[in-house]
Amino acid sequence: MSVRNKKPDFTEDPRYHNTWRLLKRYRDVVWSLELSVLQLKNQFHVEYGCDVDEFLDSLYCAGADLSGTDIEQYARCVERSNKMLKLVQGAVSLLRSKHKNGEALYWVLYYTYLSPQKLENVDEIIEQLRPHMHDISYRTYYRRRKEAVYTLSTILWGYTTRDNIKLLDEFFPHEATTEN
Repeated sequence: MSVRNKKPDFTEDPRYHNTWRLLKRYRDVVWSLELSVLQLKNQFHVEYGCDVDEFLDSLYCAGADLSGTDIEQYARCVERSNKMLKLVQGAVSLLRSKHKNGEALYWVLYYTYLSPQKLENVDEIIEQLRPHMHDISYRTYYRRRKEAVYTLSTILWGYTTRDNIKLLDEFFPHEATTEN
């Protein structure tokens, strides 16, 4: 195969690895965030005898400044984690609604990485995918999983110029190759 016709191995792209890592840790991050919020609420209730939202509202209304306090640091950490999760959820939603294979890719991501409970093995994942994808085999699952992670990584981290040139080359092979 010539260098020009060689299909790029996107698994070498660091964005792909970042997305893969993020998805593998997704359940842990969600769990940790939920625990952090619960602990923060419990801590406030024990220390101040009220709900954290009521407490913060009363402080803001009174004009109190929380900058530099442990409360502010903890709240910012929870807020950052929550924003990151919303970013991932938004990217997954975009993939599901706009990509040509979005629905199938969504279910692959959901049962593999995003569902609240981790399934035991690939057999269980494939069994859960059967209502959404007919005639799914192991090869199809692994191919779709790879496609789903790559597609999600392009949504999260964006296309690079090189990706755009390759895409344009597919649509306009004569013009793109004569300019190179």
